[in-house]
Amino acid sequence: MLVVDIGGTSVKIAAMTQGAMNQGKRRKFKSGPTMTARQMIAGVKNLARGWKYDRISIGYPGVVKDNQPITEPHNLARGWVNFDFAAAFGCPVKIINDAAMQAVGSYKSGTMLFLGLGTGLGSALVVDGVVVPMELAHLPYRRSTYEYYLGLHGKERAGNKKWRNHVAAVVADLVDAFRPDDVVLGGGNSKRLKQLPKACRLGDNDNAFAGGFRLWDRPQKRAR
Repeated sequence: MLVVDIGGTSVKIAAMTQGAMNQGKRRKFKSGPTMTARQMIAGVKNLARGWKYDRISIGYPGVVKDNQPITEPHNLARGWVNFDFAAAFGCPVKIINDAAMQAVGSYKSGTMLFLGLGTGLGSALVVDGVVVPMELAHLPYRRSTYEYYLGLHGKERAGNKKWRNHVAAVVADLVDAFRPDDVVLGGGNSKRLKQLPKACRLGDNDNAFAGGFRLWDRPQKRAR
């Protein structure tokens, strides 16, 4: 199977068997604010040339319901809602929010809060094995939103030191709100943290691929 992780700066793919990457290491190509769904499909097909797969998992940077995006991504071009991904790829496709996919791959037990520190801010909660995708990024925080301060542009705007302080403050607030047993900080910028907030562990972008595999490994659970 093929797992596709769509981000605001790149699209990463990996061929998976039994939860492990095969057919070579993962590959990626640049995305960005002008990338459409059709361009993503073309890029994935070109990059996966020579790989064998009969089903696909997609981590999508937006709200997904009933295996279909219902909001346009904030950091990519429009045209993703109502797009027929299965027809475009020519095989069965499962779509889940990108942060939720990485959360599924990071999950161990109990209640886990996942925050993805990437181009934007991804978020998901997993409760006793049930994944609950969330959209915390655009909730109010200080003079703007969580994503404004914790996303890539917020990091570049404020500098590393202030950005790390914002991460610590937001994590503390969300831990107080959700009372998780486990907190995972993933996304490319999580590695920029000199010290992890209390009770947090560092995620790994490869967990997104493991999460994509698990979507097919067992029936996908939905929160009530």
